[in-house]
Amino acid sequence: MKLAETVTFGGSALDRAGEIRADADKVAAAMCDPRARTLLYWRGKVLITPERPAALVRLPMDHPVLDEAADERILIGREDGAPCFACDLSAWEPDDLDPDLLGGFLDPTEQRHPKLPDTACFVELRRVMTWLSPRDAELAATGKAVFGWHATHRFCARCGQATDMAQAGWQRVCPGCGGQHFPRTDPVVIMLITRGNSVLMGRSPGWPDGMYSLLAGFVEPGETLEAAVRREVFEETRVQVGEVSYLASQPWPFPASLMIGCAGIAESEEIVIDPLEIEAAMWVSREEMMQAFAGDHPDILPARKGAIAHFLISAWLADRLD
Repeated sequence: MKLAETVTFGGSALDRAGEIRADADKVAAAMCDPRARTLLYWRGKVLITPERPAALVRLPMDHPVLDEAADERILIGREDGAPCFACDLSAWEPDDLDPDLLGGFLDPTEQRHPKLPDTACFVELRRVMTWLSPRDAELAATGKAVFGWHATHRFCARCGQATDMAQAGWQRVCPGCGGQHFPRTDPVVIMLITRGNSVLMGRSPGWPDGMYSLLAGFVEPGETLEAAVRREVFEETRVQVGEVSYLASQPWPFPASLMIGCAGIAESEEIVIDPLEIEAAMWVSREEMMQAFAGDHPDILPARKGAIAHFLISAWLADRLD
């Protein structure tokens, strides 16, 4: 396996059981398989045992707490031949819920259901993604992304009628016009732009003080990845980029992106930021970046562990862009 495939949320070689999704009888049989297990989600959070190394909780399909879950079940795949599903418990309302604390950048709150063990809690995946094994991270991200898509695509984009889940959660079908809708993934380029011994870093408004990361942006219709890299960098910093190459990709279920890591060689150095796009940008030398990764830089915090930006910069520092 190439280093590029070891990025968080990738590289576990999950069997997604795609060949049975359209066969209702086979999906029903998988659900009745005594080895079948389900992951459980609550308002975008996933159920884990948080003691490190953390692990996803896999519940039997007849667990009492599932009586409170939505009827819809999503087939995530198979683990060693055993079917793995995902269920949603978002209708449950914890007694001590503080809505103002939910949905933050790194939501620190944890929710525990009385029918579940005290060791299990619902947590924000972005906060714990590096605590999980590659397999658990891929499973958690897949379920989160698909549930997120269902939550925002319950009505047909062609005629507006309510749609029905199909293909074990991997499709929605309109009973009115017959429209078929599938989970979407938005391509995003994220760029390791270098000039000599330095890398181009930027920060967005609202980030923690001192936090910088690689520049990134959505790929537009009719645009190649290379063109998107050059356009996004120029729009945000007015830096011209020449040669562009692909490095690695990362599924990013916040809510539904595919981060496409690219390397680019800058052909200009002067930075002029677009304040509507980013708050600041700077060239950071390899020595300064090593200092930041060690936690010793007075002004710069590195990109968060688990994010592809951290992965790409680490590979650059180690001369391992493979």
